Amino acid sequence: MEYPKFYDEVEKFILKDELSQFLGATKEGIVEIGYIDCVKLAGHSCPTIASSYIAAKVVVDYFYKGEIPLRSQIKIEFKEECDSGVTGVIGNTLGFILGCSDKCGFSGIGGKFNRKDLISYGNSSLNSMIRFSKLDGSAFLEINIDTSVVKPDAKMKTLLQKALQNVASKEELEEFERLWQDRVKNMLLNKDIWNKIIKIVNKG
Repeated sequence: MEYPKFYDEVEKFILKDELSQFLGATKEGIVEIGYIDCVKLAGHSCPTIASSYIAAKVVVDYFYKGEIPLRSQIKIEFKEECDSGVTGVIGNTLGFILGCSDKCGFSGIGGKFNRKDLISYGNSSLNSMIRFSKLDGSAFLEINIDTSVVKPDAKMKTLLQKALQNVASKEELEEFERLWQDRVKNMLLNKDIWNKIIKIVNKG
């Protein structure tokens, strides 16, 4: 499988999954998730997937401060409904990384290892796009996501339209692909701007 080389340059997640350990899926429950895994989940790479990946990084860094993060130990609440804009795409990506699901998720074994109802949508009382809370009540983080921090190339709009209308040349299609992924690359590899893409509204 061929894909842009920068995917492998993106910092990976090293997580502990107690369900994975319990059922012998991975040694000691250690799970590694990279950007390419999220691309496979979504079927594409875009600013929404990239910013969701960054958001998950910000959350686990804040909650676990250098320790190995535990999957399925975070509740995720969205202000918007799952079918509003890209909200559902963000939810799918965050849920995959953090081991959380909505009402359709795994309900656990013997009262343990639950993933169900850890993601909810349509919480209009929130003052942010997303609220993350540790299940033990020890911390929370509220964020907004702004992908406009990294602007698309000026040529993108024209190239996109030509591609959609099937009138783009081979060279134009290749340029469109390159420019699209360049924007994603700039988001993921420039950690100095992560605090602008992921804006912390409140924390505790």
